[in-house]
Amino acid sequence: MEFIITNYENLIPKLKIAILVVGTRGDVQPFLAMSKKLQEFGHHVRLATHANFQSFVESAGVDFYPLGGDARILAAYMARNKGLIPSTLSQLLTQSKQVKEIIESLLPACIEPDQKTNQPFRAQAIIANPPACGHAHVAEALGIPLHIFFTMPWTPTSEFPSPLAPVAQSVGNWLSYINVDIFIWWGIRGYLNEIKRKLTLVPQTTGNWLSYIVVDHIIWWGIRGYINEFRKKSNLTPISYLSMYRDSISHFPTGYMWSPEVVPKPSDWGPLVDVVGYCFLNIGSEYQPPIEFTRWIGRGTSPIYIGFGSMPIENSKRTTNIILEALKKTGQRGIIDQGWGNLGTYSKISDDIFLLVDYPHDWLFPQCAAVVHHGGAGTTATGLRAGCPTTIVPFFGDQYFWGDRIYNKGLGPTPIPISQLTVEALSDAINFMLQPEVKARAMDLAKLIENEDGVANAVNAFHRHLPPDMLLSPPPS
Repeated sequence: MEFIITNYENLIPKLKIAILVVGTRGDVQPFLAMSKKLQEFGHHVRLATHANFQSFVESAGVDFYPLGGDARILAAYMARNKGLIPSTLSQLLTQSKQVKEIIESLLPACIEPDQKTNQPFRAQAIIANPPACGHAHVAEALGIPLHIFFTMPWTPTSEFPSPLAPVAQSVGNWLSYINVDIFIWWGIRGYLNEIKRKLTLVPQTTGNWLSYIVVDHIIWWGIRGYINEFRKKSNLTPISYLSMYRDSISHFPTGYMWSPEVVPKPSDWGPLVDVVGYCFLNIGSEYQPPIEFTRWIGRGTSPIYIGFGSMPIENSKRTTNIILEALKKTGQRGIIDQGWGNLGTYSKISDDIFLLVDYPHDWLFPQCAAVVHHGGAGTTATGLRAGCPTTIVPFFGDQYFWGDRIYNKGLGPTPIPISQLTVEALSDAINFMLQPEVKARAMDLAKLIENEDGVANAVNAFHRHLPPDMLLSPPPS
């Protein structure tokens, strides 16, 4: 059939869908799971992301198209600058070059033939994450719908601040004081009886909401020139410097890929926004580990996993020594994941430590007593589903956000920023995670997450939010 009957009893055509994803492997993985589900419905999916992940995407049976930018360079920039604002001119130039390459590659990713088979492709819908920057303008140029999905909050809310950059939070907090002054002045002029109520409500909620607007504007000011260059080539009206950032997602259907048991949908997010649940790829079910690891894992107690994934580490030798000393001090066996930071590669490793590279987390974590990692959304999700108490060592952005959520739910200790990682701090964190009550809370949450199907919910949300003119009339009975 050339149409699909959705779970909402609508008929929609089988579509060519371009999925545009910028980020690390943890950002790509949930979209790859979604791609496979869309293909089960009969859609033709092209996942466009950095060349770093070509084999990862193609091995899952999904068409790949290379986006500009290098995932390692982007991750290093974010880690060194703790977010959006470059610390040096060279950092600014590096990031500008990366952003330019990404934006220039978005339209070809939606309309160019397959690079291997030369089969034609023209997207009829776009799915993207916000770091893809120019997705809204490409969708406008092609006249096709856009659906945003992301693993961290991006839609403005008064319930918590934007997790992306500390600068946004600090500016948002500062602006909240200005808004208090304004509200007080308005109250003095005619609403004195409301001053007390406004003083108690405005500062935190307004500061939270404003932090998202600040993030929007910082991004817009950084990419405006590249976006208007694209719009000019596409015969679209340029956007003025002081205009509201046009990639702000509040007017696009948006799905958030985390469990509502971890972060419930804020009350001020409207019907265009869904919290769909974690989108797991489940690649560990068919994984066969090396025999030496199987023998090691069976020789003793469940180990502590420690790894920082795609995060660059400035002094990996020092960080490795901290990890080894903390494991020795707490008497625990440990698994050290080398990652992009090259942990453990030049240290003498005892028999109680296993050094690994690129093992599937969904296979590995259930065998661990607890996990210590950077707080990437995907790694956090996998650890929670495995029922692992978690310590997050954040480098930047949403990693702090997830660290706070873990701590507030009693699933792990206070986050330890990478710059504050010490033997004492890590030892205390390990001892905290090994408490029976912490493990019990982690297992209770794992049972709730296991009952969710974020991938199916994400695909259902995509179908449900397609524009009405895409829906088909029911065929004759």
